[in-house]
Amino acid sequence: MESLGSAVADAFGLVLSGDPALMEIIGLSLRVTLSAVVLACLFGLPIGAAAGAFRFPGRTALAVVLNALMGLPPVVVGLGVYLTLSASGPLGVLGLLYTPTAMVIAQTILVTPIVAALTRQVIEDLNSEYAEQFASLGVRGTDRVGALLWDARYSLLTVALAGFGRAIAEVGAVIIVGGNINHVTRVMTTTIALETSKGNLSLALALGVVLLAIAFIVNALAMAVRASAARSAYA
Repeated sequence: MESLGSAVADAFGLVLSGDPALMEIIGLSLRVTLSAVVLACLFGLPIGAAAGAFRFPGRTALAVVLNALMGLPPVVVGLGVYLTLSASGPLGVLGLLYTPTAMVIAQTILVTPIVAALTRQVIEDLNSEYAEQFASLGVRGTDRVGALLWDARYSLLTVALAGFGRAIAEVGAVIIVGGNINHVTRVMTTTIALETSKGNLSLALALGVVLLAIAFIVNALAMAVRASAARSAYA
């Protein structure tokens, strides 16, 4: 095992030099995560908006389920996707197991409830605030949902960033369905776990630095979005 000092020096050397292996892992991580977040928003935003804007039988139960699924264990999701995509599973014929697509599916399942639950809360609060105005103007159905989504666009962007932060840090589900195969499904979190167990601390630390940088960037963007929303509200 490397000494800590040399491992840290080598880690920053890998990052600053743009090591090709490091860049490949980072690139795959970002592609998988961004794909999952886009899909999660496509599914989660309409579900959350409908649950927040309309009253229907089972609405409370749906809210409870969405909130509960925010804490869905990643390894359980990974196991479910694995069983579905394995050779003996219902979708085994597609041959998606141990591919980036399988990792996208697992991350999408994990992030969608987060997006839906947070969207529901945002839209519900906004709908209560505008209820009388909507009633006086006769705004109903999809027009009301569209107006709420547009007015909440800054908050919803923060929701998407929260989903991105959850997905980029995922390890349990993606290692089960991706297999951590070099040059195929090896992403930042799974590589950190593998290289640490092997004693290759320089690569693990380099990827850890990149993950921390991404976390800071995501939080900075979220704060910037909130600040922009506040300025727009008082403009």
